Amino acid sequence: MAKYFNITGDSAAAAELTRELLAPGDNFRANYISLANVHADTKCTVDVYIEKFASGKFYILKNVELPIGATLVHRFTFDNGIDEYGLYLKLTKSASETPAVDVILK
Repeated sequence: MAKYFNITGDSAAAAELTRELLAPGDNFRANYISLANVHADTKCTVDVYIEKFASGKFYILKNVELPIGATLVHRFTFDNGIDEYGLYLKLTKSASETPAVDVILK
């Protein structure tokens, strides 16, 4: 089973937007992540990381630039059992534009 997300920042918000894709304990096993920049006019920078309270962040993708209309598919294995790591996505604006990314986890 796949999970789908449409993530769009607020144009008045800060330069960065972080979203939880999988909470610790969701018991979801991901084998890949697909990131598609769906903004019509601007690129964006993406971070994908896992995090556990008191253990810190561990990056899967760091400062990856998605050009306009580009899709990145990254293979990895992630299983977040009870009291384990959550999976997070951080978008960074390019100039004053609001980032918009579609995410598929499968």
